[in-house]
Amino acid sequence: MAGPLRRVQGHREGKARTFKELLDTATRLEQHFKDMQDIEFTIEQGKLYMLQTRVGKRTAMAGIRIALDMVKEGMIDEATALKRINADDLVQLLAPIFDPKEKKAFEKAGKLMTKGLNAGPGAATGRIALSAEEAQEMAAAGPVVLVRLETSPEDLAGMVAAEGILTARGGMTSHAAVVARGMGKPCVCGASALSIDIANRTVSIGEVVLKAGEDFISIDGSTGEVFAGQLSAHPAEVNQVLVDKILKAEDSETYQRFATIMNWANKVRSMKVRTNADSPHDADVARAFGAEGIGLCRTEHMFFEGDRILAFREMILSKDAEGRKTALAKILPMQRSDFEGIFEAMNGLPVNIRLIDPPLHEFVPHDEKGQEEMAKVLGVSLEEVKHRVEKLHEFNPMMGHRGCRLGITYPEIIRMQMRAICEAAINVAKKGIVAMPEVMVPLVGHVKELTYTKGEMLDELALINQENGTDFSCPIGTMIEIPRAALTADQIAAEADYFSFGTNDLTQMGFGFSRDDSGSFLPEYVAKKILEDDPFQSLDQQGIGELVRIAGEKGRSTKPDLKLGVCGEHGGDPRSVKFFHKVGLNYVSCSPYRVPVAILAAAQATLEN
Repeated sequence: MAGPLRRVQGHREGKARTFKELLDTATRLEQHFKDMQDIEFTIEQGKLYMLQTRVGKRTAMAGIRIALDMVKEGMIDEATALKRINADDLVQLLAPIFDPKEKKAFEKAGKLMTKGLNAGPGAATGRIALSAEEAQEMAAAGPVVLVRLETSPEDLAGMVAAEGILTARGGMTSHAAVVARGMGKPCVCGASALSIDIANRTVSIGEVVLKAGEDFISIDGSTGEVFAGQLSAHPAEVNQVLVDKILKAEDSETYQRFATIMNWANKVRSMKVRTNADSPHDADVARAFGAEGIGLCRTEHMFFEGDRILAFREMILSKDAEGRKTALAKILPMQRSDFEGIFEAMNGLPVNIRLIDPPLHEFVPHDEKGQEEMAKVLGVSLEEVKHRVEKLHEFNPMMGHRGCRLGITYPEIIRMQMRAICEAAINVAKKGIVAMPEVMVPLVGHVKELTYTKGEMLDELALINQENGTDFSCPIGTMIEIPRAALTADQIAAEADYFSFGTNDLTQMGFGFSRDDSGSFLPEYVAKKILEDDPFQSLDQQGIGELVRIAGEKGRSTKPDLKLGVCGEHGGDPRSVKFFHKVGLNYVSCSPYRVPVAILAAAQATLEN
C-alpha cells in the first residue's frame, strides 16, 4: 500500500502548490493593477495557466469598500480612491431599500405593476392615498404612498405626510420629482401605464386593481419599479446616525466608511456645496450631510401650511392693492417666523432666498369645496370666486405671469417678502445668531426688470432700518434661467450682486421642452441616441452649458468678482458638477440628500483638473 499512499500524498502536495501559486499570482496581479481583479485560469496536469485578467465588476457598496480597504493596505492613495468611487453610488448609502430576495419573489408572483422614472431614490410602501388631504388623514394610522396624475404646490402637505410619491405624468424635474428629492422621499414619476380612477377610488394596470385607502402599493425610487402589495423597506444606517440620531456612529461600519469618504473629499475640493431647503428641518438635514449654506430657499413652499394658504389665496383673489396688503399683513409674521427658523439652523452660513416664483393659479382652489371656503373668507359669492379663479388661467403658465413679473405687477408681495427676510435676520441677531441672507429675483430676462424690483426691495429695506434703528443690508442677486438673461448677462451684472443659474428652467426654455410633459418622449430620445441623456437629469453641456459659460464670462466682464452658483437639479448630478467646476462656478446647490454626492463630485472635479 506504500506506493498508492505516496501517490495520494504527492497529489495533495501538488494541488497545494498549485493553489498557492494561484493565490500568489492573484495577489501579484492585484498589486500590479492596483484594483480588484476578475481572473480566468485553468490547471492542466498540475500546471497553472492564466487565461485572462481584468478589473472586476462590483456592486456600488462593494466598490466603496474595496477602495477604502486598498487605501488601508497602502495599495492606492486617497485621491485614487476618491476618483474610483462613483459619486452617484453614495445615494445607496443614504436611501432605504427593499429586501432584494423579497422583491424578486414579488416579481415572480406577477406583482410588478409597471416601471416609471426613478425620480427620487429609496424604497417606500404604504396604503394608497389619492389626494393630499387623504394622505394627511391616513398617515396617522400608518404609512401612505401618495398616488396622483401629477402634483402641484397645493399637494405639499400630503407629500410631507406620505412615505413616497407616485405620479402617472411628469419627468425628472417635474414638481413631484423635485420636491420629493428635496425631502429625501422615494418618488416614481411618469408611470404612464397607471390608470387612476378618482371616482371609483382605484389604481390599476390591466387586471391588477388596487383600492385606495385599503390596498398597499410599493415603489422603488431607485429603479422606477411599482409593485402591488407591501414590501419591507430598510432604513439607511447613515440616516440613522446623522438625521434620526438613533444609531451611534461607532456602531455603524457603513457610516464610518461614508464619513471617511466625506473627510477625504472635503480636504481636496475647491467648489462649495449648498442645499435647496425650504424649512428648518431640511436645513438641519442638509447641514448634517455637509452643506455649506442654502443655495435655494423657495418661499412659495411656505404658503401651504395651515391657515397660510387661506391668507395667500385671499391676497391673490383680492380686488385691489389694499385688499392684497391686508392679506399680506397676515402672512408676514408667518413667513418671518419661518426665516428665523432657517437662519437659526444655518447659523453663520449663507441662505439664498428666492422671491415668489410660480404662477398664481397654482395657489388658488380649483375644486368647489375650496372655492366655497374662499367665498366665506372673502365675504363674496361662490360665482365671484369662480370668476376670479378663471381669470388667473393661462394657456402656458410656466412662461406666463410668474417670477419677477408678479413683483412688478404686485410690488406689495415682494415688499412683504423683503420685510419678512430682513426682520427675521434682525430678530435672530439679537439672540447671537449670524444670519446671512441673500435675496434672489427669479425669471429676470431684461436688466430693467431687475432694476425695478431691486428698487422696491431697497426702498422697503430703508423703511425697515429706519423703524429698527439698524443699518442691515444683504446681497441682491438674480437667477439666470432665461436664455436672454444669459446673453445679456453683462448688463444684468451691473444690477446684480450674484448670479444663480436655474438650470431646470434654462433647460426647459433652451430646448423648448416642458419639464412636466417631456417624460412622454424623452426616454425615446435617449433610447434612440438622439440625446445622450435626459437633459433635465444631466446638463446638456454643448447647448445649455454653453449658455451658463457665456453668462458667467459676460457677468464677470462687468464684475470680475461676481459670485456664480447653480440651484437647479443639475447641482446634484456628478457630471454636471464637474462641468460647473470647469466653467468657474463658486458653488453648486442640490437637495439635502444629494449633498454628499455633490461633495464627492466636486472633489473629483478638483482632482481631474
